[in-house]
Order: sequence, then structure tokens, then C-alpha cells
Amino acid sequence: MSPCFHRCAVMLLLALALALPARADEVAPAVTGAASPASAAEPASLDHRIEDLKTTLIGINRDLLVLEEDLLYPPGTQVAVFVSMDVGKLFELESVRVLLDDKVVAAHLYTANEVEALHRGAMQRLFLGNLRTGKHLVTAFFTGRGPHVRDYQRGATLEFDKGSEPRYVELRIRDAQAKLQPEFEVKVWQ
Repeated sequence: MSPCFHRCAVMLLLALALALPARADEVAPAVTGAASPASAAEPASLDHRIEDLKTTLIGINRDLLVLEEDLLYPPGTQVAVFVSMDVGKLFELESVRVLLDDKVVAAHLYTANEVEALHRGAMQRLFLGNLRTGKHLVTAFFTGRGPHVRDYQRGATLEFDKGSEPRYVELRIRDAQAKLQPEFEVKVWQ
């Protein structure tokens, strides 16, 4: 069964356990037919319990997501690929395709808002996965509009050694004012 199914089942059981009364005398006196003065306060108390339950479930869900990521991507085998852009006046990014050891692991088509965020300094995570230790080859293909509004496609490649610690790969696009051309580079962070 999938981890998502297990997470949903745990959350459902927790919700039922917290929602059900713990003792028989906590059951609402609906059978007697007489409304007691305390029954007016019960809806407010129930609303408060529901809000507490929601808060608890959100916290549990956050913890489960962190645990799931740790189980799926142990730090010793983890590799993440990010895209960043500096200035971007000489290149209008349209898409990126990433190959890791000659296998396509990520591809993304960019919207105007995403490109604007990259111009403001954002980094986008394109890929998070596991790699065994040893030598690996990362290749990135960038497509967009280059100088003089012409279609432009370039690639960048880097061979890196994956040890027992996580690796972070940055695909950097920057303007080379001296050449009046965009530059594409791949950098591995420790």
C-alpha cells in the first residue's frame, strides 16, 4: 500500500478517536428531550474541540510529510537540482530539461511569473531524488529567446562525484556582458 494511504488512514483514525466521547456519560442527552442550560454552551465547546482537532491534524500531517521525505530520500543518497537566473536581459527562459546519467529526470516549461521570480533571485527545485555513490553526469538543456530575439538552445554538462553526503546541483543562467551572450553553467554545492 502507498505511504499516502497509510497517512490518510492514520489521520482518519486519529480524527475518529478525538471526535468520539471518551465515556458514556459525555453523550448528549438527546433522549431525554429536555434542554438543559448547559446544552447552549455545548455547540461552542464542540466548535472549540473541532478547531483543536484541525490544528492537531495539520501538525501531524506536517510531521508525516517530513518523515516521508526522510524515508524516500535519505540524506546519504540525496541529490537535488535547482535553477537560478542572474539578470536575464540577454536570455528569455522558456524551458529546461535535465538529464542525470543520460536519463531525463526533470523538464519544466516556464510562465512569465516564474521567470520574473527567477529574475528577483528565486531558485526553483526541479528534481529531488536518490543517487548511489560514484561518478555521475548531469546535463541541462535551456530553451528560450536569446540576443536579437532569436530562438536559442544551449546545453551545459558537468561530471561530479557523489559521496555519502547530499549533493545540490545548481543550473545557473547569467548574462556575460563582455560577450553579449548568456552563459549556462552547472555547479555542484557540498
